[in-house]
Amino acid sequence: MLSRPQIDRVVAAALEEDAPWGDLTSDALIPAHATATADLVARESGVFSGGEVFAAAFRLTDPAVEVQLAVADGDRFDAGAVLATVTGPARAVLQAERIGLNFTQRMSGIATLTAQYVAEVAHTPARIADTRKTTPGLRALERHAVRSGGGRNHRWSLSDAVMAKDNHLALLTADGTPLTEALRAAIARLPHTTHVEVEVDRVDQIAPVLAARVGTIMLDNFSLDDLRAGVAQIDGGAIVEASGGVSLDTVRAIAETGVDVISVGALTHSARALDLGLDVRIEA
Repeated sequence: MLSRPQIDRVVAAALEEDAPWGDLTSDALIPAHATATADLVARESGVFSGGEVFAAAFRLTDPAVEVQLAVADGDRFDAGAVLATVTGPARAVLQAERIGLNFTQRMSGIATLTAQYVAEVAHTPARIADTRKTTPGLRALERHAVRSGGGRNHRWSLSDAVMAKDNHLALLTADGTPLTEALRAAIARLPHTTHVEVEVDRVDQIAPVLAARVGTIMLDNFSLDDLRAGVAQIDGGAIVEASGGVSLDTVRAIAETGVDVISVGALTHSARALDLGLDVRIEA
C-alpha cells in the first residue's frame, strides 16, 4: 500500500535530519574507494515490515548501493535470520545504516504486535484495526506495518469519513434537538457515499443512534456484558466496533462478544521496536 513517493518523502526528510552536511565520521575514517557488504540480521523473532523503506534509505543516500531483500513484508522470521543484504560504497552504507534500521525496526515491531492481536481473535470474525494514534508524519508507514501484521486500517484521516465522538454529540444536541433527529439531519447533508460512525459510551445511547441508520456504532469502554447486550440490540443494523481498554489480555474476550471490529491504539502508539541489526563488513 506504500507508494515510492510516500516512502521517498519520509525517508529523505529523515536522512536530511540525520546528516544535514554529510557523515563526518565516515568521511574522516573510511577511504572513499572502500566498499562494504552488510546483512540485516534479526536478533529476535517477529514479522517483517518496511523492506522498501529500508532499501530507500540506502538508495537515496547513494544510488550505487544495492539492497537485496530476503523476506517480504508480512513474512515471519526467527532470531538469526538474514532479512536483507546491502552492498556498495562503504561510506554510504554507514551513513544510511541508522535511518534504515530505525524505520524497519519500528515497522516490524508494529507488524509483530499486530500479528499477536490478530492471532488472539483468529477463531472469531472480528477484525483488528488501527486508529489515528500514529506518529505525526509516519502514518502511511505505520499503517502499512499494521497491514503487514494482518490487521486492518481504520479511516485514514479526518477527511475520509464522519466519526462522531462524545464532544461532537454534545455540541450537536446542545440546542435541545433529539440525537436521532440531529444525526439524520447531518447525514442528509452528506454525499450518499460517505460512511458515518458514531461513538457511544452507554447502552442507552445505542437506540437513538441506531434509529439514525448510521454505518458503524462504536461501543467505547463497554464491559463485556454490555458489549454482548449492544451486539444483540444492534442485531446487524450497523457494523459494531469495540474500542477502549483493549490489550492482549482482553482482546480475545472482547472478540467473543460478537463485535465486528476491535480498534487498538496500542498497535501504533505502544509497539516496541524490534531488535534488528546491520552487520557490516568493510572491504578496502
